[in-house]
Amino acid sequence: QVQLVESGGGLVEAEGSLTLSCAVSGRSIYAMAWFRQAPGKEREFAAGITSSGRSTSYANSVQGRFTIARDDAKNTVYLQMNSLKPEDTAVYYCVAGSSITNLKAGLSAGWGQGTQVTVSS
Repeated sequence: QVQLVESGGGLVEAEGSLTLSCAVSGRSIYAMAWFRQAPGKEREFAAGITSSGRSTSYANSVQGRFTIARDDAKNTVYLQMNSLKPEDTAVYYCVAGSSITNLKAGLSAGWGQGTQVTVSS
């Protein structure tokens, strides 16, 4: 069973940057994704990366500003967030699954506890 622990959240001003990390434990190599949930809104997909790391996928709202990456030697997945906007304020969750497609469909092997990102205007 996979275990995921996020870190790196915090308070940042608009147009600032932040990098989230997700420590992954478990035997299998998974496709990974970052989801987020803003207050009063449904959880949404933000970014995903395949198990090989060769392909990535982004929500339109973060395309060009966020970058997802993985370092399997360190069992860590990252989300580099640049040009942050107040509407990026949310709890960010690291999620593991068999593919990005399945992750977007709500099928997962495990979720982290989430880390809060707050962007001030």
